[in-house]
Amino acid sequence: MKRQNKLNLDVSLIKQARAKARIIAHDMQEFINQYTTTTIERTICRLLGIDGVSKEGIPLPNIVVSNIEVDIGAAVFLGNAIIQTGFNPQEIAEKIAQKKLDLKKLPMGDINGIKKTIISLANEGAEKIRANREIRTKLIQTYGDKEGPLLYVIVATGNIYEDIIQANSAARKGADIIAVIRSTGQSLMDYVPYGATTQGFGGTYATQENFRLMRKALDEVGGELGKYIRLCNYCSGLCMPEIAAMGALERLDVMLNDALYGILFRDINMQRTIIDQHFSRMINGYSGVIINTGEDNYIKTVDAVEQGFTVLTSQLMNEQFALLAGIPEEQMGIGHAFEMDPSIRNGFLYELAQAQLSREIFPNAPLKYMPPTRYMTGDIFMGCVQNALFNIITKLTDQRICLLGMLTEAIHTPFMSDRAIAIDIAQYIFNNLHSISEELSFKPDGIINQRATQTLQKADELLSIIKEQGLFQTLENGTFAGIKRSKNGGKGLEGVYRKGNIYLNPFIEIFMERGVA
Repeated sequence: MKRQNKLNLDVSLIKQARAKARIIAHDMQEFINQYTTTTIERTICRLLGIDGVSKEGIPLPNIVVSNIEVDIGAAVFLGNAIIQTGFNPQEIAEKIAQKKLDLKKLPMGDINGIKKTIISLANEGAEKIRANREIRTKLIQTYGDKEGPLLYVIVATGNIYEDIIQANSAARKGADIIAVIRSTGQSLMDYVPYGATTQGFGGTYATQENFRLMRKALDEVGGELGKYIRLCNYCSGLCMPEIAAMGALERLDVMLNDALYGILFRDINMQRTIIDQHFSRMINGYSGVIINTGEDNYIKTVDAVEQGFTVLTSQLMNEQFALLAGIPEEQMGIGHAFEMDPSIRNGFLYELAQAQLSREIFPNAPLKYMPPTRYMTGDIFMGCVQNALFNIITKLTDQRICLLGMLTEAIHTPFMSDRAIAIDIAQYIFNNLHSISEELSFKPDGIINQRATQTLQKADELLSIIKEQGLFQTLENGTFAGIKRSKNGGKGLEGVYRKGNIYLNPFIEIFMERGVA
């Protein structure tokens, strides 16, 4: 679809703002390149084939990383152990768990031999991800892909088997993306639970087995319907890259993956998050996963009219961080949301300006648009109207991924009937407004154009400040969402390590130089 430029935006100002965001991201990348984290090393273990738990229930990747010098890295220690013992990575992990092997006590062999050994294994791990990407591509080619907004709904029972029932119901009703909400607090767990789970609270634990079960179920129902159903989960928090790896290995299609979300809304240390987001995005880029960023959260704690420009500021930075990780624009589900107070006069016009602004500045991105949540009151009739206005803007501005609002938002986790009603309403609106974006233009000096121009100008000004101060200082100042964080505070800083002289992460070169992203 050819995008229409309706806002008369200053193209030179867009280029200027994007250039500032690029400088900010590149400055951060210099920092990122010097460090690794415990979760990155656990991710390397998983990508090399290590899975399972000890008899005490501790994940084997955690056990391996607790048995190495993190600044040297899991790849070097595992490569050395393979040469010294003849065991494969899984066997090595099991021996460590049984206290029959100590990686730090093995004599360190020739580093070139170690690199050769581990790179060969890393290529095998990467091949599994490439194969999953090819399967996805072939299935979408076989069934065809949907032109209009992809209908995105959530399931969150806490029980993966109940989630599957609800997901199948939603898919048969017309959903295109199923997102399995994570159990409350999982982002703060510095390990990934193991196996199928049935006792999550407010959501279902993200585990590789749960991913496998849901992927299998959606493939089965998709085969019946003759369409590819996309699966979404959340690689954020203290295990961001590990969950990205699990998703890549089980062919997830969409991942919530924001550069700043964990810092602002989960008080995870900013250094840890910035480092982890890079490797998690490398995995997502290589596997063909669409990332969803979290700018919608910024305006849940501050006024959306006054602070809308911070959404655009973060979008531009998220774009640059993603590009540095090898994610093309076509995999950037840049986030934004309809969170304006319903009592504001012309609020619909302001939100229309914000949505169209996102569409025009990121013309190739499959933008993800979030429904009203902050001002939903439990009045289901008013909720339907608010969601209807949201759906109208979705179609007016050609959003690609539309997370459907529920009439029972702010009351309880949706029933299957609530989800079905949301899908019915969206399909009705999208069908009746099918070509609306091609028919309408905006008054050159009207409210919508003026609002968009003002938002762009303020975002450019904020990017100038961030460029001068640095991103870490900006976060300490509380610029985003009115939340202040300390560079050395929050959760997870103890898991950050400066890389040593012989450190090796074999997947970086594979993902960036041999990927298909």
